[in-house]
Amino acid sequence: MTSSPPASQTLSRGIRILEILADAPQPLTIDEIARRLDLHRSVAYRLLRTLEDHRLISRDSAGGVTLGARMAALATGVARDLQAEALPELTAVANDLGMTCFLAVLDGDECITLASIEPRHALASVAQRPGSRHAITVGAPSKAILSALSDAQWPVQPDAALRDEIADAAARGWATSHDEVIPTVQAVAVPLRLREGHRPAAIAVVHVAAPADPAPLAARLERSAAAIRDALGS
Repeated sequence: MTSSPPASQTLSRGIRILEILADAPQPLTIDEIARRLDLHRSVAYRLLRTLEDHRLISRDSAGGVTLGARMAALATGVARDLQAEALPELTAVANDLGMTCFLAVLDGDECITLASIEPRHALASVAQRPGSRHAITVGAPSKAILSALSDAQWPVQPDAALRDEIADAAARGWATSHDEVIPTVQAVAVPLRLREGHRPAAIAVVHVAAPADPAPLAARLERSAAAIRDALGS
């Protein structure tokens, strides 16, 4: 089945530029953006100028394009109450464990990072940028989210191996992953069971150190998940 064309091609292209920049590990040139969108450079330039006028993108001295500061302000309005209650807990976990701690939510068939905190005094930590996304079929947060949903609520039908992992996560209350989203990175996640009206969510830690026993990490995450649920009245 083919998808129908967007109601506004110009708006769709502008949104795609923002998505491309959100996923890019470094600034992109106008030519790179035009190539990824399969557009003429002049068309991409006009779209970028409009986004720049609204401070949704910015350009550095070398002409590299990145997301603008205005995007961060807009992002704080997404699930504002959840972010407000989660951030202190994410900060506490990150500093307690010396690992990056983040909040992820289900969005369609993807898992998206909504908020992330890096530890204050760690020598090295994994950056997990808000807005980063990956398929709901990979990663500890994805499995934790799916473990809290019924099969009928899953946005995709996982293969047999993933079904087994989801079942294991549901039975013990936490999920793990290794090398699934980012090479060498390990993650532990617990589902964040919230009242109706909130997107299915999870909180997780990521690290690149030698394999650690995930159970104590999960126990620490669960205490913060409970605190967030209590604060939200869930």
